[in-house]
Amino acid sequence: MKVMTIYAHPADTITNCGGTLARHAEAGDEVVALIITHGGRIHANRYAEEWRKDDPDEAITTAGIDDIAAHKWDELRRAADIIGVHRVIGLDTDDRVASLQEHVVDLVAEQIALERPDVIICDYPLNPVVASNTHTVATTTVLAALGRTGTYLRNLDGRAEFHVKQVFFTSLPVFAADGLSLFGVRNDVFVDITPVVGRKVAAMDCFDSQGYSGLFARKLIESNNGEFGRAAGVNFAEAFYRMRNETHDLLPVTAAAVAEDPLTRHLRYSEVDLRATHP
Repeated sequence: MKVMTIYAHPADTITNCGGTLARHAEAGDEVVALIITHGGRIHANRYAEEWRKDDPDEAITTAGIDDIAAHKWDELRRAADIIGVHRVIGLDTDDRVASLQEHVVDLVAEQIALERPDVIICDYPLNPVVASNTHTVATTTVLAALGRTGTYLRNLDGRAEFHVKQVFFTSLPVFAADGLSLFGVRNDVFVDITPVVGRKVAAMDCFDSQGYSGLFARKLIESNNGEFGRAAGVNFAEAFYRMRNETHDLLPVTAAAVAEDPLTRHLRYSEVDLRATHP
């Protein structure tokens, strides 16, 4: 299987689904990450914080957008190597984008058509009219690009149409696991990342310029992936929301659900002390 992530900024792929990608890479699947913007202005902590010092480092305070973006891309490449991402593709568009842009849709559609992934992972679009949220703009771009790849015609475009099998959204703003109380809106797929959580920690530690390394990486994984793990009955999990329905020959009850013991599940998903294991 080929997995392709499409996110707005360099760090997004790792923070949202780095553990899942690590598991797919270990299983022998091909993993490709497409980053839409250069990400130079997003979470530029290294540069903003330097200006607050009494004697700031001139090499940092004089860095231009190309220097800042290059530093972030170096962080991403190191993180991608840890996770097992086979290829990182950058479109290098402006990260101040606030609306759907036709030329960016074309760029994303072209990469989807070239890579022909089985599944795509991207952010849940919070609200298409929230122009200040570049993650939503990025996913809106992805959805428009998917529509475009589906209408390719060799006569007109020199390539055949392409339809991805499934789209998985991350960052759905709903954490609870009870579908009855949420009127059907909830994450519907959880991936156990406990076996590779150390790799996700190490990958997040690469993003020092954003302030993601150290305690923040461990706090984020403990709180976010730990809560998803609680819902899934494991120590750490990443959660997804499927865009399309899936068809099965029989009702899909997973091996994890069959093995579930409601009496002791709270003990099982509390076995790992992340900060002690990965200080």
